[in-house]
Amino acid sequence: MRELVLDTETTGFEPNEGDRIVEIGAVELWNHVPTGKTYHQYINPQRDMPNAAFEVHGLSNEFLADKPVFADIAQAFVDFVQDDKMIIHNASFDMKFLNAELGWLNRKLLPMDQALDTLAIARRKFPGSPASLDALCRRFGIDNSNRVLHGALLDSEILAEVYLELIGGRQPDFGLGQQATQTTGTQQTDTWRPRPRPEALPPRLTEKETAAHAMFVEALGDGAIWKKLT
Repeated sequence: MRELVLDTETTGFEPNEGDRIVEIGAVELWNHVPTGKTYHQYINPQRDMPNAAFEVHGLSNEFLADKPVFADIAQAFVDFVQDDKMIIHNASFDMKFLNAELGWLNRKLLPMDQALDTLAIARRKFPGSPASLDALCRRFGIDNSNRVLHGALLDSEILAEVYLELIGGRQPDFGLGQQATQTTGTQQTDTWRPRPRPEALPPRLTEKETAAHAMFVEALGDGAIWKKLT
């Protein structure tokens, strides 16, 4: 099951009053496990940045001036999202902006039921308690010390951790059941299989450490179990 944890940054609160999206960030999950695949895009809003919005995310007119407009990235964004579930904190806000941008281009809108609102989940699970992203990080002991300013990709990465805690832990469903299925786009298979990392992790051992280990194994003699395993 593919899910996308998504966040946007904007110039304000109301697209109907001329506010626009300036950043989109998303993190891909596969059966509740991050795959390492992300989507991140800054966007030129074609308007001035209000100071109140700049103080939230720090994205200035000068920084965004050479970034693509939404029309130039719309297809790549839609291709990334496909029809998979989007996990969003305060989903009505982000969906309002995403569909406004798509609507201005006469493109198909994203259905509201494609979004899962973690703010609503948190309020149901912890009634009467603060449910902001920062408050949920404190509740679950999630490190958000890098969140000095709002940023769509950073907030998506943090929200991914919060979402997994909200639904019952880091890996609530290992997908080991015989009837487990997965769906990616229009393809479906009968059994769940882990996806390979988009990029292999770099080795943690230095060349010096590798050489030292080889010398240690050699000193153990021909009967060393290390030599039988290699």
